[in-house]
Amino acid sequence: MKGSLAHLQLNVSDPRFYQNLLTFLGWRLIDRWGDGFGATDGWSSLWIFETGSSYPSQRFHRKATGLNHLAFRVGCRGEVDDFYRSYLLPRGVAVLYGGPREYPEYGRGYYATYFEDPVRIKLEVFHRPEPAGATDLMPGWRSG
Repeated sequence: MKGSLAHLQLNVSDPRFYQNLLTFLGWRLIDRWGDGFGATDGWSSLWIFETGSSYPSQRFHRKATGLNHLAFRVGCRGEVDDFYRSYLLPRGVAVLYGGPREYPEYGRGYYATYFEDPVRIKLEVFHRPEPAGATDLMPGWRSG
C-alpha cells in the first residue's frame, strides 16, 4: 500500500489571505462558500475555513503540538525572488529571516523565503534542485 497526501484543512483567521496566496501560486479554486474555500494544485487540495467564533482565545503557536509550517515548491530560484518582490513586499506581509536566501542545511541549492499569515502561521516558498530519482522528503530529513 502507498498513501499520498490528498487534502489538508486549515482553520485560519483570514481565508482571503490564503485565497490570494494560493491563486498567486497558481492553485485553482474548486469550491467557495461563506466562510471558506477549497483549492488544488492538481495533485493535493487545501480546504481553508475561517476559525469559528467559539475559539477566539485559542492562539496559534508553531512551536506547540500541531502545524509548524506549510511549504510551497516553485520551479526555480528566481520564482522565489519574484514571489518575495511581487507578492510579499507589496502586501506588507510579515517576512521572516530577512527574506529569500539559501539554507544549505536543508540540502544543496535549497533557497527559500519564509513569512507569516495574519496570526503568525509560518509559510514558505522554496526551490531546491533535485537530482534524478530524488524524492521530495522534508529538507534535512535522514532515514535510519
